[in-house]
Amino acid sequence: MLTNLHKLGTQAEKSIWIVGAARSGKTDRLVEQFCVWSKTVKTGPATVSSRGPGGRRRAGQTAPAILVLAANGDNRLELADRIAIATQGKNAFHSTTPFGFFEQEVLLFWPLLVQSLDLRAQFPRRLQPETELELAARLWRPSLDEGILQQTGVSQNRMVRRTLDLLQLAAVSGTPREEIPRILEQGFVGAGGSNQLWATAGELLESWREWCLKRGFLTYGIVCELYWRDLLPNPAYQEQLASRYQAVIADDVDDYPAISRDLFDRMLDAGAAGAFSYNPDGGVRLGLGADTEYLGELESRCAKVENLAARSGLAPEIAEVAIDLAVNSEGVYPLGLSLPPSVRSLETTSRAQLLRETAELIVDAVKSKAVEPQDIAVIAPGMDAIARYSLTEILARSGIAAASLNDQRPLSTTPEIRALLTLLALVYPGLGREVDRDAVAEMLVILGSQKHGEVVETEDSESSFGIPAKMANQKSIDPVRAGLIADHCFCPDLDRPQLLAVEAFGRWDRLGHRAAFAYKQIVEWIELQRSQQQERLLPSPIALLDRAIQKFLISDRNLPYDRLSALRELMETAAHYWEIHGRMQRQEPTNHSESETIAQFIKLLRTGTVTANPFPVRPEGPAARAVTLANIFQYRSSRRAHKWHFWLDAGSPLWLSGGAATLFGAPLFVRSQLGRPWQTEEETAADQQRLRRILVDLLSRTRLLYLCHSELAVNGQEQTGPLLPLINSSVSSQQSG
Repeated sequence: MLTNLHKLGTQAEKSIWIVGAARSGKTDRLVEQFCVWSKTVKTGPATVSSRGPGGRRRAGQTAPAILVLAANGDNRLELADRIAIATQGKNAFHSTTPFGFFEQEVLLFWPLLVQSLDLRAQFPRRLQPETELELAARLWRPSLDEGILQQTGVSQNRMVRRTLDLLQLAAVSGTPREEIPRILEQGFVGAGGSNQLWATAGELLESWREWCLKRGFLTYGIVCELYWRDLLPNPAYQEQLASRYQAVIADDVDDYPAISRDLFDRMLDAGAAGAFSYNPDGGVRLGLGADTEYLGELESRCAKVENLAARSGLAPEIAEVAIDLAVNSEGVYPLGLSLPPSVRSLETTSRAQLLRETAELIVDAVKSKAVEPQDIAVIAPGMDAIARYSLTEILARSGIAAASLNDQRPLSTTPEIRALLTLLALVYPGLGREVDRDAVAEMLVILGSQKHGEVVETEDSESSFGIPAKMANQKSIDPVRAGLIADHCFCPDLDRPQLLAVEAFGRWDRLGHRAAFAYKQIVEWIELQRSQQQERLLPSPIALLDRAIQKFLISDRNLPYDRLSALRELMETAAHYWEIHGRMQRQEPTNHSESETIAQFIKLLRTGTVTANPFPVRPEGPAARAVTLANIFQYRSSRRAHKWHFWLDAGSPLWLSGGAATLFGAPLFVRSQLGRPWQTEEETAADQQRLRRILVDLLSRTRLLYLCHSELAVNGQEQTGPLLPLINSSVSSQQSG
């Protein structure tokens, strides 16, 4: 590699720091820089990890010499596509996220860690968050039952999650885990905890880490700690890192964890070139492990600093005014302030009325051709289920699709998932406690809606690639008939709950031919799976889920994008769950039956555990032409822009709080805060800074803004949030106009 470094220029000439607001062209500048560097760097031979099957190197195969990083998976896909288009796919590069890179490196150099840490030689497996939570709760059960790990007003599951998050925060900030109790003691003096609690948390984290490494399990926190503390300082690894990458391109480093800075410093010290983009008003993940201020200091390592002054959207027009009104006004703002026509307001008394009028306003705008659905975003500080459902249903009546952006709801909120879990309980023995009459009725509605007989094709329905769309027939089993069947044909039993033949219902003729035929098909299919399970011809519960999805859910219909995504989540979660269970059984065999494992899996999902998002796949067809529904964090993370914004619940006080986008204790693990107590004044200042970043960022991503405000919240209380002065000014401007 060293022979090629002169082609990039000397170290003082090659590293670039690009500063700019949202939509100012930072990513375009990085793509341009990649095109320049890709012509000068020389790719090396493929490494062992990138060879084909059997370890044989393919003809002409080379290893990427440029590392390309993006803040999250969706941004990574977009950046990789833009680079591929700009270079016509001629140049190899390694595209990933910061955590994706840490995980890949830990797995790739696992033998080094096995040797240095004296670990058991086995291939590691990363735990998903829901599995991590379950296993940690099981390991810490004695402490939880004794009330040692407990805070007032915090549930056991939430306390376990908080404790695990502390290990993650320490790891991504480059803080030794041994320092966690001390940092918490200093940061929360007399506020919501005791020294004994923090000491206990530290001890439990030590036992959890040891337990995981002994079994070859990795978590987000353990991966990051292994990387910055054990792998990155390793001379052998540093040599490999320097030989593999001649340049690094990192987009939106304001959202990167502190240990990313350690990685960049190592690469720059080894002679690699660096191009970094930074948004002073970014920091979306600040509170979730990002350290915006510490990454900003990386500017000193770059000889060339480019300030992109361009500002997009409404930001140049009203950003400063909005900040003055919402952040700096302290309840006092100038009378007669005039806002431009591009800022409008929608005010109602109740929230239900607000949701209805917002949806109707969107429908009118789309029907009048003023804007396309895909150019509209509805953004709220907390997009609850009521708002999602109401907006989606009202828009759907007018033929307008709505898509939730990275909607991290529990899988059990999806009817198809609940139906599949009920199906598991009917096929496998010993699961009678996991199924009841209502669950069976819902399952019949979901699984019994397949079409029978001929398929009707329509010419006017939209379809992909010009193929006529299939028109769905009416549901074969509606909720009323499903209830009748469940009342008369479902036979509860602790060991073998079953569905009886339709004739068990004395008046089964009332069901109609279509519903009776659909029910008969479901019963026959369940009996077939039961017999195969008894004969050991059913490989696993995962195979049963796959068969059910193929048979009942996707064979004759086009499910909405969000339902397909939920099914993918279920299959990925199930595959992961049984893989982890299999490893534990091989290492520590137990007498648990397969049914007990399935029961634990069903309970895990039904308790509302939020599973990890599936690998990002971009929607196509109607789903790509949908109104976007998102909360503030989801929207800012996506880095998207829409011509029209509807800020729902604009008067809510939640605009000032981090909410779920801030982990417990997160401010204590920022590099500039380490070792200092977190004061109330600092918390207030942090909230105001967050609001300022939110306003500037969102206003940069739209051209027309509707402030949607209801006087009363869902709970009936009056809304008095920080954006109220901005709303009042907008109302005054509209009335005067």
